[in-house]
Amino acid sequence: MKIHTEGPRHSVATGTGLSPPRVGAADAGLLLLRLTVGLIMAGHGAQKLFGMFGGAGLDATGKGFAALGYEPGVFFAGLTGVSELLGGLGLALGLLTPLASAAVFGVMINAMAVGADHGLWAETGGIEFPMTLAVVALTVAAVGPGSLALDRFFPWRDGGWGPALFALLAGGIGAIIVLML
Repeated sequence: MKIHTEGPRHSVATGTGLSPPRVGAADAGLLLLRLTVGLIMAGHGAQKLFGMFGGAGLDATGKGFAALGYEPGVFFAGLTGVSELLGGLGLALGLLTPLASAAVFGVMINAMAVGADHGLWAETGGIEFPMTLAVVALTVAAVGPGSLALDRFFPWRDGGWGPALFALLAGGIGAIIVLML
């Protein structure tokens, strides 16, 4: 019986078929990272869209967006909320990871644009938190979601330059479009 491994996160093929994916520390670490960042992002989206978790809801968030120059405010609050909710859930589940990473990255670029005048640190309204989330999203696209993800059956399961570039370009172009409107 010959054992063949294609990589650290692939199934092991044997003479009797495929066994379950091997789970290493990297896979567990990626799951922890994806769940933490993904669920935080999804929670932010639920705050904006539905007023959950102490959030203001869509109308009040829309007024805040309008005050920041995002007109019409309710539209941009909704777009942000949907991007955070679906992008966050995608990251948490490891589902359509390059697209989920692009959604999170694009929203965080806009958040950094809003906080850019306040410097780096959160105490002054700076960009440290959105910058960290943007880097995590791109990193997950580059590394792949790991074997404990719904994407484990898809070609982008191991990340790479293609998924990372897709997340960077799609999220970046989306952010630029929003900033130009």
